[in-house]
Amino acid sequence: MKYDVVIVASGKGQRAKLGYNKAFYRMKDGKTVLEHSASLFVADEDCQNVIIVTNKEYYDEVFKHEKIVLCEGGKERKDSVRNGLQNVISEYVLIHDAARPFLRKQTLEEVKKKVEEYNAVVLGRMATDTIKLVDDNKVIRTVDRNTVFMAETPQAFKSELILDCYRNCADINFTDDASLVESLGKDVYIVIDEYDNHKLTKEEDFLGL
Repeated sequence: MKYDVVIVASGKGQRAKLGYNKAFYRMKDGKTVLEHSASLFVADEDCQNVIIVTNKEYYDEVFKHEKIVLCEGGKERKDSVRNGLQNVISEYVLIHDAARPFLRKQTLEEVKKKVEEYNAVVLGRMATDTIKLVDDNKVIRTVDRNTVFMAETPQAFKSELILDCYRNCADINFTDDASLVESLGKDVYIVIDEYDNHKLTKEEDFLGL
């Protein structure tokens, strides 16, 4: 399959307390978090374009490669993704957080395989803790954790599907791209992530990198 990837790298990352965009934090090897997140896609022969969505002030800090397409970020994450999607040329598109630099090749291959089969998939980790449904600090019930997954990225879609969702759902509030597709009554399937693909969010997440 041929695909493009939209990598969202325009967030302020205030909880990281770095004073700058966390995607451009340099790890011990001298490479930025963004470079680590993008390099897997750059090296993949199936990936035609690596669309990096970030603020213009960071354009010069993005590492150079012929596959990379720079795109300006928006006010909110959904605006940034929408901007990135305008540059998609492939039949399929993956949407990935720049702050997830630990994605593994075998996981990517599974996502690619499943999106060809289902048209909309989300990478997720099965919950390991007991899950409580709560309302106003009161436990309503305990949820079967075997049915609960923590959504991650990349999330992958048939390009025409996710583009149509963004065109028709400007007023819908959603926390990830898969939930937008779900809101239109479309089926989304889970790809179980067996590895550590955590998102760099808080200050302590950057210790030892």
